[in-house]
Amino acid sequence: MKKWLVMLLTGLMIIGLAACGSDKTSSNEGKDEKGTASVGDSVDYKIIGIDPGAGLMKATAKVVDAYGLDDWKVVEGSGAAMTAALKKAYAKKEPIIITGWTPHWMFAKFDLKYLDDPKGVYGKEETINTIARNGLKDDLPDAHKVLDQFNWTPDDMAVVMSAIQAGEKPEDAAAKWVEENADKVAEWTKDADKVSGDKITLGYVAWDSEIASTNVVGKVLTDLGYKVKLLQVEAGPMWTGVADGSLDAIVAAWLPSTHEDYYNKYKGKFEDLGENLTGTKLGLVVPAYMDIDSIEDLK
Repeated sequence: MKKWLVMLLTGLMIIGLAACGSDKTSSNEGKDEKGTASVGDSVDYKIIGIDPGAGLMKATAKVVDAYGLDDWKVVEGSGAAMTAALKKAYAKKEPIIITGWTPHWMFAKFDLKYLDDPKGVYGKEETINTIARNGLKDDLPDAHKVLDQFNWTPDDMAVVMSAIQAGEKPEDAAAKWVEENADKVAEWTKDADKVSGDKITLGYVAWDSEIASTNVVGKVLTDLGYKVKLLQVEAGPMWTGVADGSLDAIVAAWLPSTHEDYYNKYKGKFEDLGENLTGTKLGLVVPAYMDIDSIEDLK
């Protein structure tokens, strides 16, 4: 009898422990599926960024603070390094979180999505503006006219970006687009006379979007007879160049947020010719196969 009672109590204890273990496992499984720990662990709590000092990086630093992402690190690098990391992860269907922007060829090549930003830290849509050095209108009036009239769409830009990404040289992709869009180019060059070898220097940052736009504008000015020099620089030197006159113009000013600091720093030392493209967006981007929809899910 005593032996039977001991066996009964032992059996009940085993059942109880098994039930507790089952509840704990069930709880952990739920956390693994939707919990922040699993998302963070899967990417080593890293957000793959771009150039240090870029407006997108500064905005992302604010996002980290605003959402309390204390364990997360924004990895500095470049646009090329970011897309290389995305390609590698996407090919293996691995999780990855990057800083992204539109327009960009990666949205045409990969199935991606922006994470919702309920706090609105990244702000509203931006525009890309054309900025000219003071005095350009007097020195190169016809180039100034073209730059002032230059305006296209994200779809236009995507054609050039995709061609470059597919292996075409930027100047060749730009020349092909200019040839195939004569009507639009005619709007940019309206009332602008041809010249004979006048020199003009355009600066740009090494973003796929700005490589596309600057090469297109450079081709249009070349066809008008200008001797065009395209100079790739970082964002800071680009704005400094326009302000001190060593660059004649840029078509790569992301406003009002991305280049806000530079715009305010040099205000009065350049001429803002206005928007050349609307419909941009900044934010955190992930492959569509990742089961996450909001920045808040990273907390």
